[in-house]
Amino acid sequence: MTPILPGARLLPRTPWRPASALCLCLPMTTTIAFAHAVAEGDKGYIQEITGIHLIPFVYLGAKHMVTGYDHILFLFGVIFFLYRLKDIAIHVSLFALGHSVTMLAGVYFGIGINSYIIDAIIGFSVVYKALDNLGAYQRWFGVQPDTKAATFVFGLCHGFGLSSKILDYDISPDGLLPNLLAFNVGVEIGQLLALAAILIVMGFWRRSPGFLRHAYTANVVMMSAGFVLIGYQLTGWFVS
Repeated sequence: MTPILPGARLLPRTPWRPASALCLCLPMTTTIAFAHAVAEGDKGYIQEITGIHLIPFVYLGAKHMVTGYDHILFLFGVIFFLYRLKDIAIHVSLFALGHSVTMLAGVYFGIGINSYIIDAIIGFSVVYKALDNLGAYQRWFGVQPDTKAATFVFGLCHGFGLSSKILDYDISPDGLLPNLLAFNVGVEIGQLLALAAILIVMGFWRRSPGFLRHAYTANVVMMSAGFVLIGYQLTGWFVS
């Protein structure tokens, strides 16, 4: 079933003050949301260890996903207008598949992409999904993009974001594949935890009478966050 994607004209527009207040917080969040950055302590651990360390890598993968605000924003956008568990499961699985393929292949085969560029693309994925939820493509072009295909493609981009960062840290080839698989298992565990929290919040919010009225503002804020992430990464690329 195609997810319900009301056009912007169907979403009552609320005053801009709530969105503006949230947008003022975005510069603070981006300082800790450098897309796929790994904490300094974790970076040192990754660089120093050799051999198979399954449990630590499961933990690192889960930690990355739960604290990865770009992932959370995109996932939030993907399920925003999905009401059936079957539809949610399909879209989240496609995102997980794409993320897993490029993360594993990127590190294992040494396929790296400039971190600033791939993270800017990931910021664009947030903007894309917010515009999709606002019905912009239907209004501008008269077509509805395939949401499943888009979710999978952007999942590939998110995976390359992480693989590029891990490659920068020169992970040891000793035990590489088992450690990467453990890391990916952790990522999926973290994704399920994040998804559960989002669904609980969305469940309460959707039952409120003002959900559709505030849905427009929420997606405008999400789009603004995506633009901030894009600008942050492109600025870093130009000055680096």
